[in-house]
Order: sequence, then structure tokens, then C-alpha cells
Amino acid sequence: MNKNITLEYNDIIKLIPHRHPFLMIDKIENLEENKKAIGIKMVSINEEYFKGHFPEYPVMPGVLIVEAMAQTAACLVSYSNKDYQGKKIVFLTGVDEAKFKKPIIPGNSVSLEVSFLNSRKNFFKFSGKAIVKNQVMAIANFSAMLTV
Repeated sequence: MNKNITLEYNDIIKLIPHRHPFLMIDKIENLEENKKAIGIKMVSINEEYFKGHFPEYPVMPGVLIVEAMAQTAACLVSYSNKDYQGKKIVFLTGVDEAKFKKPIIPGNSVSLEVSFLNSRKNFFKFSGKAIVKNQVMAIANFSAMLTV
């Protein structure tokens, strides 16, 4: 019923407080309220972190892959709950079972598939996958907390 919701940059910045250079997602696709969303990250050699990670073999840091998943989840929570928009922030509180299977490099278009697992009060649990060309590059379960 509300499948295939797409959020562009201007929609994303209304939902989460992240801005350049720390906004890790460019677009949200296939958002299903309170269920799942796919964040899109277009990885460019111009990303600041590539200057030091690693200049001779640039690889997107694993922690930033998880951050991109978390930002996708934050958009999912904020979009699904209109009362939170502009009033609440979703903070990452934990990461479990993260695995990095293949490196993400400049030129990759990364799909960050995030699914809502459960919630209790202001705490949420998610599972996420980073996918490039139908190959799973990283997976993680993570939790977040809603704050003022």
C-alpha cells in the first residue's frame, strides 16, 4: 500500500540532522513505513576519508558502512512517525554481528537494505546489508534510541 516511497536529498535532510561531509546516504528507495527501506550511497573518490583510508587502495571504512545503514534506519523511523520529524533524533546505540565481506571502493553504488526487527519504547533494532551489484559486502544488526 505505501510501497516504493522514494526520498531524495531534500527529503532526507528534513528527516535526519546529518550534513556533508557526514551524510552517508544520497537517496532512499522502496521505503515501507515501519518495515524497511533501501538507502543508496554513491561512493566517490572525493570522499574525505579516502585521503587517509588507504590512499594507495581506497576502501570505505567499515564503521562508515554501518553508519550509512544507521542513517537509512533513522530515515525509516522518522518518515514512519511524522511526530518525530524535526523534533527527535535517532542515535545509534549498539552494533552486533557486523561482518565485512568485501571492500567497497570508489565508483560503487551501494544499496543499504535495512529492515526493522522490533522496538520497545524509544529503542529500535534493525538488520542491515550493504550490497553492490547483487553481492553482499557487509551485514550488521544494530540498535538505536530515539531522543529529544
